[in-house]
Amino acid sequence: MKQRSEPAAMPAVNEVASLRSLFPPLTIIRLLIAWLVVAVFAIWGKQWLSEPFDSTIAVLCFLALFATIIMASFGVVGEADHLAHQLGEPYGTLILTLSIVSIEVILIASVLLGPGEFPTIGRDAIFSVMMIILNLVTGLCLLAGGLRYREQEYNAQGAVTYLSLITVLTGLALVLPNYVSGTGEFNFVQAVAFSAITIAVYGLFLWMQIGGYSRLFIQPKSGDMTVLASEAQMLAEKDAAPAALDKRAILIRSVILIAMILPIVLLAHDLAILIDYGIETVNAPVALGGVLIAIIVFTPESITAVKAALNNEMQRAINLCLGAFVSTVGLTVPAVLIIGLVMNKTVTMGISGVETILFLLTIALTAFSFIGQKTSPVQGILHLALFAVFSVLLFSS
Repeated sequence: MKQRSEPAAMPAVNEVASLRSLFPPLTIIRLLIAWLVVAVFAIWGKQWLSEPFDSTIAVLCFLALFATIIMASFGVVGEADHLAHQLGEPYGTLILTLSIVSIEVILIASVLLGPGEFPTIGRDAIFSVMMIILNLVTGLCLLAGGLRYREQEYNAQGAVTYLSLITVLTGLALVLPNYVSGTGEFNFVQAVAFSAITIAVYGLFLWMQIGGYSRLFIQPKSGDMTVLASEAQMLAEKDAAPAALDKRAILIRSVILIAMILPIVLLAHDLAILIDYGIETVNAPVALGGVLIAIIVFTPESITAVKAALNNEMQRAINLCLGAFVSTVGLTVPAVLIIGLVMNKTVTMGISGVETILFLLTIALTAFSFIGQKTSPVQGILHLALFAVFSVLLFSS
């Protein structure tokens, strides 16, 4: 009887994710470190971060906070990705996108509402995300993938769709303000209207992307530039029977996701104080704060995109890079404008003339890189060169 009962118990063990798979050692370590840092700064943070600052302590605190928030960001992306696979669409995409963008909004809001005056932090963060994602990360993907596979194929229709959204939404958010206001700001009516338009456009795009037009973002067969509707229907029918939902696993991963986001929320204000102090102390450009936020938010996705290119999954790399920036503009811009209105804070969105030129060059180069049938490492070199120009101008203009 004992021998018969053991096989009967095996399916139950396999059907439900074990606690060990839900709480791997890396997840436990991340949670412990993140909440330990939260506790330490809750006890001694006011003492360390009050004026007059001790430069050595300030540097150590910044390194600890920066590393902790990046580590927690990796955890957030990891848990959101697990939930995305488990829940399927549209909820999976929404959770993954909102988790990433929420980190960016939290950090921008912390600086915007912090002790210093940084009316351009939203603009700087979004523009920095653009230069990092569309030039540095895209360049690395094109170069690394090209050197390994010479040329890589992708879905041209999806790439053009991403580029169209990026051009319109980013132009409205970062360029138009310079022509409706001499200070690069939207008035109340414009801020509300453009926030609503941006959310509506992004919402419709997301609905189409995860619905009837998902074929535009699927890797086509070798030699093709697109995925036909009939092919997409066959793929949908093939995957029509999703695995049964493990409600316990979903609940536990949701709790872990929240537990990873909360340390970022609690530590963001302290990091904002140190960013403010550091920029003033070393007389660094104000835009450096936006670059730091962009690095924190998109490092996990950037690494994933480069790995995808090295695995000859260029369509996935494009979805990660271009899709990440579309989400940034579609959700972060309205959030920043609304925070400014609610908290009565000045929000400057218009970029400078030099940045406008970099914006146009980036859009044009990205379009040339993804309107053909195959990628080339030459474009990767050009993207990296453009990012190098941005880096030089950041510290010398």
